[in-house]
Amino acid sequence: MSLKRKISFKHFLHHTLLIVHCTLLVATCFSCSEEEVPFIEPEEVKELPTVNVDSIFISLDKDLIEKKAANIDKVFSNLRKKVGFNGTVLYAEQGRIIYNEAWGFRNVRKRTDSLQANDIFQLSSVSKMFTAEAVMMLKNEGKIDYDVDIREYIPEWPYEGITTRLLLNHRSGLSRYESLADAKWPDRKQPFLNEDMIEYYVIHKPNPYFKPNGGFNYSNVNYALLASIVERTSGMSFADYMRTNIFEPLGMNDSYIYEMRPDTTVSLYIENIVQGYYTEKRRPMQAPNEYLNGVKGDKMMISNTKDMFKFWTAVDYGLLLPDSIQDEAFKPGSPKSRKRKDNYGFGWRISDKYPGCYYHYGWWKAYRSFFIRDDVNDKTIIVLTNTSKGPNSDHFWKIINDKTITIPQASVNITYWETQKGSKFPYSSYRERAIVE
Repeated sequence: MSLKRKISFKHFLHHTLLIVHCTLLVATCFSCSEEEVPFIEPEEVKELPTVNVDSIFISLDKDLIEKKAANIDKVFSNLRKKVGFNGTVLYAEQGRIIYNEAWGFRNVRKRTDSLQANDIFQLSSVSKMFTAEAVMMLKNEGKIDYDVDIREYIPEWPYEGITTRLLLNHRSGLSRYESLADAKWPDRKQPFLNEDMIEYYVIHKPNPYFKPNGGFNYSNVNYALLASIVERTSGMSFADYMRTNIFEPLGMNDSYIYEMRPDTTVSLYIENIVQGYYTEKRRPMQAPNEYLNGVKGDKMMISNTKDMFKFWTAVDYGLLLPDSIQDEAFKPGSPKSRKRKDNYGFGWRISDKYPGCYYHYGWWKAYRSFFIRDDVNDKTIIVLTNTSKGPNSDHFWKIINDKTITIPQASVNITYWETQKGSKFPYSSYRERAIVE
């Protein structure tokens, strides 16, 4: 993916005014004879006047944004009426958050406690893009090699020939850990953790679906193993690594990795987040916490739409990784196939139908999540829901592909990192992109 460094019309006008001012100044100097040029003491030098051109555009931009937001609001109003959409939505275009609203209830069963736009959800498989980012950051630090056997990092792993790259691209051929745990884990009141998962593959050695790099098979085990590789190569827990290197630096204050402790009983519910609801006999039922929620990397990131957009902003502007590393996330990891239209990079699906579009969906225990990015037209939509049923992704792609109203590029200033701390970045200078209220 090519990161954008475009200059908006506002920037162009700023630059033009400065050039005109300087030209007039030079012309004035040449019009004076050598004897007429006065000596100016340093303290007499005055700053050039600053021309604020933002006000010229603010009315036009605001009208377009309000119209675009109204159109999106109509879509979700209809989805609420027709299919009971329950969740939060963020739509951004050209560096601007155009729409960030909530529909429905936290308590779906009682239809009480209205959702708020900043409510936090379990992201299910959309968590994978964050796991992949952590792996790429460790690659950038020289701690991970994509193409060596993962037994370099997990020596006890019983299968040979599997590399970090194959895990990232879902080409390991490994069977599902969920099936293994359901068959062998003795007490579902006790959490099943990443280290337990590794131990069970060592003990039981379930047959792989195919040899490493023998095909594509989307499987949660790949990204659960990646989280374990992050832990072993960084010397930190996965949750601590994500917090220290991604969440805190980017101001993602509402994001964290849910963790269970090995010496505890599985709690009835995950506290302090929006609860998920599944449908049973046409009635919404609150989904309980469960033992497989102890496995992280493939799921179990907690966040909201605003924090997720902060993450994308950092990715888009190269604030986490150099382009040479980041771009691999958006490169197809498998050969083209008639059976499979879209491809998979590092934590992102790559659209075949819409070139330059990347996305990921998620479903896990009554949480559904959608992240769609049109990199060509600089559009992003993020949808988080707490119900097992609801609108499918087609509705969200229609919003992305709607060109009836085009938003101009925002005039934004990003403060890039002034210094480098090894392969990391100083955290103090990060600012959010401009948001038009």
